[in-house]
Amino acid sequence: MKYSIDTYRLYQSEKMFSHTVRIHVRMKDEVDIAVLDTAVNTAMKRYPYFAVRVSLDDEGGYVLLPNDKKIVVMTTSKKLPRLGSKAVNEHLIYADCEGKDIYLNISHTMCGGKGFQPWVMTTIWEYVKEKYDLVPDAPAIWKPDSELLPGETAEPTMEMLSEEAPIIKRDIKKSPILAMDYLNGLINPFKRKPNYWVFVIDQADLIKVAKQNDSSVITFFFISFSRALNRFFSKKYKTIVGEAAHNPRESMGIPNTHSDFLSHVYVNFERDKLEGNLELLGTMARGQIILQTDPSVSHAEIRKLFSLYEAVDKEEGIKNKRKYMAKHSLSTGDDAQHGSFILNYTGWMDWGEVAEYIDWYAFVIEGHCTVEVTALADKIVFGLMQLVDTDKYALAFQEELNKLGVTCKIEGPYPKRLPRHELPQ
Repeated sequence: MKYSIDTYRLYQSEKMFSHTVRIHVRMKDEVDIAVLDTAVNTAMKRYPYFAVRVSLDDEGGYVLLPNDKKIVVMTTSKKLPRLGSKAVNEHLIYADCEGKDIYLNISHTMCGGKGFQPWVMTTIWEYVKEKYDLVPDAPAIWKPDSELLPGETAEPTMEMLSEEAPIIKRDIKKSPILAMDYLNGLINPFKRKPNYWVFVIDQADLIKVAKQNDSSVITFFFISFSRALNRFFSKKYKTIVGEAAHNPRESMGIPNTHSDFLSHVYVNFERDKLEGNLELLGTMARGQIILQTDPSVSHAEIRKLFSLYEAVDKEEGIKNKRKYMAKHSLSTGDDAQHGSFILNYTGWMDWGEVAEYIDWYAFVIEGHCTVEVTALADKIVFGLMQLVDTDKYALAFQEELNKLGVTCKIEGPYPKRLPRHELPQ
């Protein structure tokens, strides 16, 4: 690839979907915007690879250049500025706040959950430190003066990929989707209302059920959310397919890289067996995940992604590059494959004493019945994204959790307010 891996998502169209992430952090006390301003800009010193602006080179390709301007922090409003715009000093990051809520906005092109989670934690650690005039004990959180890890800015290459033949051929069953919701959410201005629900779940309850049934956190949610959605799909479909992203950075030899390059895992559930033995479902789901995250399989998928990026490089001019990406994108192009829903889990992170000042936090992205799962101390947070205004999916999922004896509280719906990009043309 000719350009940084962190640039290629910028070519994707935002006509339908924003390619940004909005991290919603609910604090226990009212947010002080002046303190947040200081914390955001202090924390950014630890992440120079995020302090950038977008430019076009002579060949019409996007490049990221250092940006030493201040990171903008503002009061939350209904209409937020675009990432990369002059209103946010051309940064691909900015923050806003209101009441007890902190929102950290970042371009998805630079990273995924594994990349931005440490930045979020550093920012909130610094905010707690400044606001309460103390140094919270949190050894696992990188501090503003911490050195970069070896390979934190490493770029993936084709040479890092295994050439071993895949141990399996991925079997993606034909899966139902909530088609009418998508149509209304994308093209009907009277029905479109992007929002998200937040489920704050007792971690002990969840882990107890998961361990009893040969499940992990993600397989537990694959099963319970499939059960919740099962009642809404046409009976003509025999399978529900759960989808999750997988970053194979460890098996590629760059475990500390902040960059985002994903293969996808598809877990097939036969609908007539979904209400059956939970342990059997857990074993089956875990087995499918293990096979598809094997390097021979995931690297083959990443090779397709890198080949796409190399093809974009060969197109002349920004218009042709964007046109090619729109047609061939593995996530939104003509041949894109998706499950009935997408569910991602970044994993448990040790917030230390900082967790005492936070109620919960959630990752907000595009999609409908798309789920992002986060963890904080003794809580698991299940963020449910929607394109239309309805509570039926949230209530169905709550019902499934209750059946399994898992305690939770529900908040929302909250408006997504995902900013788009303003890019050089």
